[in-house]
This record gives sequence, C-alpha cells and structure tokens, in this order.
Amino acid sequence: MSTALIGKRLKALRDQRDLKQDDIAEILGFKDRQTISAIENGERKVKPDELLTLVEKLGVDLDFFTDALRLEGEGRFSWRRGADVPAARLDSYERLSGRWIAAYRELSRRTGNVIPLIRPQLPLDKFSSYADAAEAGERFAREFDLGDVPSARLAEVMEGQLGILVLMVESADGISGAACSLPELGAVLINRREVKGRRHFDLAHELFHLMTWDKMPPERSEGLDGRGHVEKLADRFASALLMPRWLLIDVDWRTLVGPALPDAINARATALGVSAEALRWRLAHTGLLAQKTAKDIPSVDLRNNGAVDPVQPIVPPLYSKTFMSVIAEAIDGGFISVRRTAKLLDTTIDGIGDLMVAHGVAVPDTVR
Repeated sequence: MSTALIGKRLKALRDQRDLKQDDIAEILGFKDRQTISAIENGERKVKPDELLTLVEKLGVDLDFFTDALRLEGEGRFSWRRGADVPAARLDSYERLSGRWIAAYRELSRRTGNVIPLIRPQLPLDKFSSYADAAEAGERFAREFDLGDVPSARLAEVMEGQLGILVLMVESADGISGAACSLPELGAVLINRREVKGRRHFDLAHELFHLMTWDKMPPERSEGLDGRGHVEKLADRFASALLMPRWLLIDVDWRTLVGPALPDAINARATALGVSAEALRWRLAHTGLLAQKTAKDIPSVDLRNNGAVDPVQPIVPPLYSKTFMSVIAEAIDGGFISVRRTAKLLDTTIDGIGDLMVAHGVAVPDTVR
C-alpha cells in the first residue's frame, strides 16, 4: 500500500466531510493532530489496524484508501451539462469517468509512458478581452501547426504534444463533456454522440479551461448556453482556433448576397468540421462579415450545415488510441488483469479486443 496515496485520500475525505485533523486523531486514539499531519504528508505509514479503524469509523470501503485506479478528491472537474441534469447523476458519472482518468495516470506510470511534466498555460486571465482570447486561439493553431483543418488534428496534438488525455465517451443523458485537471495530468471527456462540429468545439473549449485553470478555474458545472465572461472567453478561443482568420480570407464574404452567402458558409463550415452557426459568428467577430448581415441570415438556412436532412453522425470509437495503447501495454505487462479491465471499460473480454482493433492497437495474447 502506498503511504502517500493513503495520506492523500485521508485528507480528501477529511475535507469532503469537513473534519479537522483533531477529529481523525480522536478516531484513531492519538493524543494530538501531529501524527495525522504526518500521515497526510506521507511521512508516516498507517498501520493495518489503524486503516481498518478508519474504514469502519468513516464508512468507506478499503479501496477508497488503497486503489490507485480511482480518483478521490484529486481531480477538479468542469462539466458542460443541461439544466435538467440532477446532481446525483453528475456525481455518479464523475466517479465513473474518474476511474478512467486514474487508470490512465497509474498505468502510464507503471508501463513507463511518460506524461509531460509541464502543461503550457495561456497568457490570459479574467481581465482579458474577447480579442485577447481569439488571438490566443489563432496563435495556438499556428504554433502547433494545426493545418488547413484545425479540428482534424486538435485531439492528436492535445494528446501527443500537451499530454492531455482526450476520451470519447458515452455521456450520461444531458452531459456534453468535461475537463478534468489534476496536478500531473489534464483530461477532456467528449460525448461521442454529439455531431462532429459540436464535438470539435467542445474539445477546443475544454482545452481553454485546462490551459487557464490556475488563473480562471471554471465552475464545476456550466450550462450548455453558459454566458459568464470566462465561458465567453473559452468560446472565442475555441472559435479562433478552429476557424483562424487566415483560413477565411480567401472569400470576400461581404459581396455574397441572397442564397450565395449561407451556401458559402455551409460549405466552408463543413470543410472545417465546425457548425455553420459557429462560422457565421466567427465571420462577424473578425469583421469579414457585417454584424447585421450575419444576424439577418435565417438560422434555418444554416441548420445541419445546409443539409436537407440531418446527416447521421459517424460516431468515433470509445476512449482514444492513446488510452487503449496504455491499457494494452498494462495488460501485456501484467499490471492489470483482463477481468478488471473489462469491468473498468464496462465491456466483455471480447469487447476489450474490439476497442483496441477500432483504434489500431495490437491486441495482447491474453485478450485474444
């Protein structure tokens, strides 16, 4: 058992229950709180009988203190959800998704997959303007060489160069996605059932939060139509990253009239992997289209990016190649059992192999 892990979990539980170190000392029969402080700092081991006492008196299972493949008080989440999502559903889904993130963190360590020590931060704060956020989005697209279709490479860059875990998930009803910040890891969860343009925008939006978390920590739960200043900054950053101005200036948008304007917006939005509605306002914010002209375009003309019938979305496979690669290495190295992996991923043994194949990951012999 990890002394440091038990100490962290004890502090997390104490904070959650609003208990003082003196309260824990009393439970364990210690004379003062100094021993509890030493335990929480990883300086003193917890004896087996003391651990069992904590489990009994605090009403938690033993795994709460000893299982490294779960998050307990470590990750800070920010969820995008509908107003009708009850808190209990959000809490339950947070515990579930926390297990995926914790498993990736721990199994990466065990298999020697290094998570970058430092995650870049954006030079923005709550006093920054929308123009500042947009400039940062464009700089990100340019400096990380996202190319002619930034949305197509964003997840790859986030995982490969920034060490941010990106998971495509089956979200609970009403939940669009989330960002999770840990001291050593950032993660983004995206509802894979959303249309492509929404998935891409949510991904860039959550990237903003991870890269500004220390200066502008987001609310634990934000509405899908959030209107706070920080959320607007995140939207402007995402919009500029996915639709940088240099990819839009080849068209003289102000000269387009009648159906030609929405047709052009729909075509370009589809090519960029964004929604026509998002492109409409990006053109207005950059001055490439007059605000009034943008506002006057009937929304019906931009619905489904101009498709007569909604295009059935191509649903990406669950999780990500990076995630499944670490899982495969961990199974192959004996760091996690196939049975426990199936439980973690809520699938069968055959399902584990199917997920790996879907991502182009070699399937370990024990899963075949």
